[in-house]
Amino acid sequence: MIQIVAAALIWLLVICLLPGIRRRRDHSVLTAAITISVSLTLNIDQVYLGVDSVLGGRNLADLLANISMVVGIYFLSRAIIRAATPDEIVGKRDRTGLILLAVVIMGLAASFSAIVTQGSSTRFMVDYGDQSAAALYSSIQFVYIGYVVVVTGVTCFRFRGDMLRPYFRTAFTCIGLGCVFAVLLVVLVLVMDILHLQGRLDAMRAISPVYDAAVVAAMFFLCLGLGIPPVARRLLRHRESVTEDELVSSLTKIWEKTTKKRQDVRLVRDSEMISQQDPAQRLHRMLVEVQDALLVEPGLGSSLDIHDLKVLSAAENHLAGPFVRKVPVRRRRGSGRYDG
Repeated sequence: MIQIVAAALIWLLVICLLPGIRRRRDHSVLTAAITISVSLTLNIDQVYLGVDSVLGGRNLADLLANISMVVGIYFLSRAIIRAATPDEIVGKRDRTGLILLAVVIMGLAASFSAIVTQGSSTRFMVDYGDQSAAALYSSIQFVYIGYVVVVTGVTCFRFRGDMLRPYFRTAFTCIGLGCVFAVLLVVLVLVMDILHLQGRLDAMRAISPVYDAAVVAAMFFLCLGLGIPPVARRLLRHRESVTEDELVSSLTKIWEKTTKKRQDVRLVRDSEMISQQDPAQRLHRMLVEVQDALLVEPGLGSSLDIHDLKVLSAAENHLAGPFVRKVPVRRRRGSGRYDG
């Protein structure tokens, strides 16, 4: 059951990220989410047995799941750290990170090959965790995951206060909490591996419920933190679109009143081209034309009442927003953006 819950959480994150795939320049979070989703889905018993039977019934599905996990964790960490720190710093670390990832994958493959197994097992570490090769196999994966999530978590808590947008601060806080639970998860796994090698199975089973809770908590906070920015952006874009439609409707009367006598200030005369413009473009064009008309013929200002002036002010304030939004989300440095 725990595997299904964890897989469902990460697949929900994938669904949240998919709508913005065309606008997004960096697909690291989506890549990580899909890769981790594959890993967690392979841990579901029925899926595991089906995939492993295709691979020859030698538990290669477990190796595939663990490799997918470390690859996903790598891309996830890169995306989060890139969002919080200067791009040039991340670029310098990428090569080292890829080399470390390659070493981890080779270590997983080598240690897995030394484990003696008998047929497909949906409880791989429970069945074979008493072998030193299996303990090494598990330790390589979770020590790497522990290292990555510690770096990621520290980065989130260190830079969360530098985020201008509240939803980014909330997102980084949630990701940081997810990393804390992930570190706890890593510690529990390593302790369970040691207990298994020592034959202390009762103690190992006693830790198991805490392990299950840590898995769910880590996945919940990580998925929540990663899902907040794309959902918040879509809600903001929808709200802006509604506001722009309302402003265009209100500004149209003012535009017709001020530019009717000054046709020369109209930037676009082709009605078909006007209809093809999105609300933001139309709003900007009409506002510029109204301002030009008032500049060329100041007397037109007398035809505007208080309501008209409020509409003009609201349009100006709204159009000033995109320029503010284009400033990096972080106050000091770094892109402050991930998943788009």
